[in-house]
Amino acid sequence: MSCVQPTSAPEVTRGPRILAMGDSMMAAHKVSGRAVADHVARALNEPIKDHSMIGASMSYALPITGAMGLNISKQFRGGRWDWIVLNGGGNDLWLGCGCHSCDNKMEKLISADGRIGKIPSLVARLRGSGAQVLWVGYLRSPGRGSPIEGCREEGDELERRLATMAETTYGVHFVSIADLVPFGDRSYHGIDMIHPSLKGSAEIGRRVSDYIRAVDPTR
Repeated sequence: MSCVQPTSAPEVTRGPRILAMGDSMMAAHKVSGRAVADHVARALNEPIKDHSMIGASMSYALPITGAMGLNISKQFRGGRWDWIVLNGGGNDLWLGCGCHSCDNKMEKLISADGRIGKIPSLVARLRGSGAQVLWVGYLRSPGRGSPIEGCREEGDELERRLATMAETTYGVHFVSIADLVPFGDRSYHGIDMIHPSLKGSAEIGRRVSDYIRAVDPTR
């Protein structure tokens, strides 16, 4: 867990009102202070509580480490938030299923109509706190050199369902970054070609903060 403080000049006089949750896409570069939440905090000039964790998934079952945050739903520990920004599902699908049972795992995550599954259940719980919920999609492969290149169709279907959930659920938002990576451009990914590079995290943070500012004038 970390509390990200903005670095720009105006002093922040209240505690964090934005919570970040999710997996490695959100958590990459936390140690250096350049994760997605760090960039959002600086862009919006307010602190963010960041509970995201590398390796986290929606289906993580071990109780102790799950409660520590490897289960994304356990990263929410109550509190009052204006916005909860999160992602998830990638480790359950293309990094978790061995490319044999994606359809079944997809259904358990979120149904085709966006109403049933682990993701909608978590979102309903988060909305119950009064927060606006912003779900962030995943980076796509640049079309070369990535072990998840073959999972593009699954990624597209997951995002279609997430977008449907957001469109049909008050207070829920979806930000896709599927178009962020130009074909052949490896600079948005780290050396493993799965997780975001420093540039990738910065661009994801920019898209998230731009969205929040657009729909929330108080930011």
